Order: sequence, then C-alpha cells, then structure tokens
Amino acid sequence: QVQLVESGGGLVQTGGSLRLSCAASGRTLSSYAVGWFRQAPGKEREFVAAISASGGLSGYADSVKGRFTISRDNAKNAVYLQTNILKPDDTGVYYCAGRETSHWYYRQEHEYNYWGQGTQVTVSP
Repeated sequence: QVQLVESGGGLVQTGGSLRLSCAASGRTLSSYAVGWFRQAPGKEREFVAAISASGGLSGYADSVKGRFTISRDNAKNAVYLQTNILKPDDTGVYYCAGRETSHWYYRQEHEYNYWGQGTQVTVSP
C-alpha cells in the first residue's frame, strides 16, 4: 500500500502563498488519483482540490478556484498544491489522500483509501 506524507505548511500573512507537497512511498503514485482536503478548527473536513492519476483531469472547490493549483510529478512520486492569495479562512490542517484508479478524480472523502497525517496552514489577518 502507499504511504502519504504532507509537508510545506506554515504561518503566512493574508495574501501570501505556500506550496504544499504530498510525497508517496511504498507504491508508485502514478496509478493513484490524489485529493487535498482541509479541516479548520471546529469544522468538518472539506474538499479542496483533486487530480487524476495521469494529471489530465483536476477539480477545485469553489472557495479556492483561481487561487490554488494542484499538480503532480509522477517521476518524483509527488503531488503539489500551490496556494496563492491566502485568506484567514484557508487556515486549517491540509491532508492529501489517494485512491488507486485509472481515469478520474474524486471530491468525496469516502472515495479515498489512503491518507496522510496532515500539515498545518495558518493564515494571519
């Protein structure tokens, strides 16, 4: 099975940027759809972005569309989430999740089999 580890979180001011990484080990990530989710304090975990195994398809939550970009480098066994124009509402723990599949990507948590431990993103006003 694949193990996922997130990195790249931190403290940033409103309007700033962070690049989150999801590194895989144990299996090649090239056959996995990968999603990013986040959980703010006191709130349920929510979908942020996802990308298909090939990288040809991707989708975003309306709240991040135009500000975040998901990408992948299968040669490096990693998926990235570039976050720009960050707002305090973007604060939370960001998780990456994987599902072995051929063509599509998924927006629902229950579609994913493997999860990382999360990386904290804090956006100050």
